[in-house]
Amino acid sequence: MSKYWTQEQREQQAKAIHRWKPWKSAGVKTAEGKERSKMNALKHGEYSAEAKARRRKLNAVLREAGEMLRSFERR
Repeated sequence: MSKYWTQEQREQQAKAIHRWKPWKSAGVKTAEGKERSKMNALKHGEYSAEAKARRRKLNAVLREAGEMLRSFERR
């Protein structure tokens, strides 16, 4: 089996692409599709201000706990 396309295969692929016309896609058309696609802009919340504040607070607590453990180890 050749790793290159034959001329016939190239022509068939070109015809298939011209039937498919991916460059003509204009997005969703149905109301259901529009509802679903408008949710694409929503963030999952991992980088929201609230989540960042929680992570900062947790990191501060973990830093303090680490410092406390190290101080006990020195004794």
